[in-house]
Amino acid sequence: MATTSSQSSLEAELTVLGNRAETEIAQAASLEDLEQLRVAYLGKKGQISKVLGGMGKLSAEERPRVGALANTVKTAFQSQLDDRKAALQTAAIEAQLAAETLDVTMPGVYRPQGRVHPINSIIDQLTEIFVGLGYTVASGPEIESDYYNFEALNFLPDHPARDMQDTLYLPNGDLLRTHTSNTQIRYMQDHEPPLRVLATGRCYRRDTVDATHAAVFHQIEFFAVDKGITFTDLRGTIRALIDELFGEIPIRFRPSFFPFTEPSAEVDVEWKGRWLEVLGCGMIDPNVMKSVGYDPEVYTGFAAGLGVERLAMVQHEIDDIRRLYSSDLRFLQQF
Repeated sequence: MATTSSQSSLEAELTVLGNRAETEIAQAASLEDLEQLRVAYLGKKGQISKVLGGMGKLSAEERPRVGALANTVKTAFQSQLDDRKAALQTAAIEAQLAAETLDVTMPGVYRPQGRVHPINSIIDQLTEIFVGLGYTVASGPEIESDYYNFEALNFLPDHPARDMQDTLYLPNGDLLRTHTSNTQIRYMQDHEPPLRVLATGRCYRRDTVDATHAAVFHQIEFFAVDKGITFTDLRGTIRALIDELFGEIPIRFRPSFFPFTEPSAEVDVEWKGRWLEVLGCGMIDPNVMKSVGYDPEVYTGFAAGLGVERLAMVQHEIDDIRRLYSSDLRFLQQF
């Protein structure tokens, strides 16, 4: 009789646990809550295990019935857990989708379309042209020593370009480079001919600012060194360059003087009914060759420096170099 009473007690406890678990599972608000319920009911020290600990008091005939009820309660509990877990996961996904939904009918945020600045456009075009001709792109420092900016380029100690009124010097004796020819010296020191190099960057001179001059400007330098290079090669390269940029417009070569080239010339293009100087060029002076360790009896070369701003003025028919630095959107949006 006592055994039957114990059996009834265990069955009642299992039924109560099953009903209570069903209610708690239905009320679980998160996956973490579900996991806590699983451990509380099905864990080794869970409530169902505690109830089943009393099965030792049952007879051999009664144990199967109680065990079957316990399995039914466990199976139902696990099924309810799985269903609730799936429901919570689905709700979480729907909530995330709702939070991340874009209303495509809302007006967008307008951002003005950018433009390539005329200076950068010219640099990009020149770089593409010279790379296509087999040139290597190089760069040099804007803060330079007197040696690389002047001495190695055959500037005499009393050359006017070295005067304070023409060049921006720093307290330590260095200076802001006046041309990109410093890159020519640095590159030639580290490389053996044959070579064809393009260098670009900012340059600085104490020029009086007007419609065609600026104290800060961009220059592109190209030079080539090999056996048998002549002035004809230089002239052909410049003609091809101008044709590529502007078409077959008139150009002229005027004899000139630069310390680092001999013979030297300045190149003008016809612009707005007058001639506008756009570059200086010449055959690399033998003294420059010697300064970098080249034998001028074996190698010859040419070099040229172009003013990027002036090329931009010609290409876009800009009447004043200062417009390129005005930051006026009405001007920049035209390009």
